[in-house]
Amino acid sequence: MWLLAPAQAQAAAAALPAVECTALADDALRLACYDRLHERKAPPAIPAPPAAVPAPPAAQPAAGAASPSRLDRRWDLTAGSVGPLFAPRPYKPVYVLPATWSDQVNTRPSSPAPDRSVSEALPLRDVEAKYQLSLKALLGRELLGSPVNLWGGYTQSSRWQVYNGAISRPFRETNYEPELMLVWPLQQQLLGWQMRAATLSLNHQSNGRSLPLSRSWNRIIGTLAFERDEWLVELRPWLRLREKANADDNPDIEDHIGRAELLLGRYWGEQALNLQLRHSLRGGARSRGSLQLEWVFPLSGVLHGHLQWFTGYGESMVDYNIRQNRIGLGVTIAGWR
Repeated sequence: MWLLAPAQAQAAAAALPAVECTALADDALRLACYDRLHERKAPPAIPAPPAAVPAPPAAQPAAGAASPSRLDRRWDLTAGSVGPLFAPRPYKPVYVLPATWSDQVNTRPSSPAPDRSVSEALPLRDVEAKYQLSLKALLGRELLGSPVNLWGGYTQSSRWQVYNGAISRPFRETNYEPELMLVWPLQQQLLGWQMRAATLSLNHQSNGRSLPLSRSWNRIIGTLAFERDEWLVELRPWLRLREKANADDNPDIEDHIGRAELLLGRYWGEQALNLQLRHSLRGGARSRGSLQLEWVFPLSGVLHGHLQWFTGYGESMVDYNIRQNRIGLGVTIAGWR
């Protein structure tokens, strides 16, 4: 009977008496016999599962959409890209230069203001370490319904006579620079450049020293920031806020450090060249200023080499009226991008 076709086997099983179901050796025939006795109906056909609906493709950037530029990332200039309030971020370069050398050591810091000049030469060395810390944070968004954002910044740079064991390796000079900045995003074309931001800052800079080494000034700084491809340009004129005559540590500081500066940056992947030019905007004997050139190059991970060369006046507050050349080599981790 196991040689019958399936349809014939079903018919044969239906003709058998009930007592013979248990005698059937073929499993399929025996099951069919019991189904007939109990009048079991065939189960409904199980519908095939619906065809899987393909997931929508992941959202892709619009064709031709540009990624945020360097100025976008620094100052949240694109609508909808404004970051969290009060979160600290890098501002100016953060670096450590374990060794810097100067051709003009200021052993007798002086100022035309009364009681601001050192009477005896200080035993300083021409090689010292230098480092800078600098952070900023967003303090307010779209003030009074305008596109203007409020930022706060803080920069601290120190010169450390770490190799001068004869005088217990002191910190020779530390400059403190807090500021408040109103940043207005722009999107204007000018001679092939994009004007991306205008900034108005209230800036204080001092060295926190007592007389005769105290130096300080307050400024209102305006900035126009431009970019094109991998170039950045910032033009920064400022107006000094005068103190009372008897409280002015350095009445001629603008004629040395300057009244404006031009910042120029060029980037190649993980390398960068940054140029800072300052000038007094005066002629004759009052025509002074400075140049600082920095090269940043990759080392490992976020660690980058940092070569810095300065020439002119105002490398630090206490040295504002000393002309010198200084070169240093070290590492940087943030703030230059």
